[in-house]
Amino acid sequence: MSSEDSESTSPRTVQPTAPSRRTFIKSTSTVGGVLVTGALVSGTTSLGTAVAAPAEPPKNFEVTLTVNGRRHTTTIDTRTSLLDLLREKLELPGTKKGCNAGACGACTVLVDGKRMNSCLILAVRLEGAEVTTIEGLADGDELHPLQQAFIDQDAFQCGYCTPGQIMSGVGCLREGHTGSSEEIREWMSGNICRCGCYVKIVRAVEQTADGK
Repeated sequence: MSSEDSESTSPRTVQPTAPSRRTFIKSTSTVGGVLVTGALVSGTTSLGTAVAAPAEPPKNFEVTLTVNGRRHTTTIDTRTSLLDLLREKLELPGTKKGCNAGACGACTVLVDGKRMNSCLILAVRLEGAEVTTIEGLADGDELHPLQQAFIDQDAFQCGYCTPGQIMSGVGCLREGHTGSSEEIREWMSGNICRCGCYVKIVRAVEQTADGK
């Protein structure tokens, strides 16, 4: 048999081709997914490190506090803010939900006499506290002097921020930060009025501070 015949009848060796980049990524992703899934199911990673168990659902908690002179005991989710407790559980919608991040002051209330943004306070932390909202300022049909001053000075437009402005103003008066219009502006700077009634708001606080 000639060398040519030998070459024609012998099997040819096929060289394997390298996988494409796309194929390589797909295959490694699949394998990695299987490993991770298996690790999560078993509670450990591929390196043997323990995986944290899912967090337990929030628990309910009973809290007792006094709002506008009335004592309330209620069971709430531990994540509930004072703002949501007031609006959704105690049906006191006068406290407004604005930014819900403590930046606008629309939800300002008094807690044990001090003004606070109710959206930032967890209600479960207020066991035994005394809370005053805009609904608790008036004495029957007699308005609080600052409420009357807001009317006299026409210190509102859309009115959405007004409850928070008034509650912050009451806090400002109690704290004694009413020596000048500049001082009032500084100590009420956390309350935003989208309508821009700041001049009249300051005048209302000044009127109340002067006892007029």
